[in-house]
Amino acid sequence: MIHAFTYLFQSGRKETVLDLAKFVDKGVQVKLTGGRQVTGTLKGYDQLLNLVLDEAIEFLRDPDDPLKTTDQTRRLGLIVCRGTAVMLVNPTEGTDEIANPFVQPDGA
Repeated sequence: MIHAFTYLFQSGRKETVLDLAKFVDKGVQVKLTGGRQVTGTLKGYDQLLNLVLDEAIEFLRDPDDPLKTTDQTRRLGLIVCRGTAVMLVNPTEGTDEIANPFVQPDGA
């Protein structure tokens, strides 16, 4: 399996595609494999994309549809997200949620 955030130089050295340095001490949202979603303040990271989040909050999943999150949350505090489980990292500031333009209206 090829990790989505790293690529291999011809010298054999791995480099990260993401520049997470600009997000340190800022709020980030992290989506993990299995459907979990957390937000928190990025305190650190490494080349394997292991993330340290402070004041982390997990968005609980809908019991009827585990792929959907609800408005219910639980405080986790200081956590480490394993790089192998990280699917998406995005800042909490400067982003807006928009409607999915690919959703077909009912009956179409």
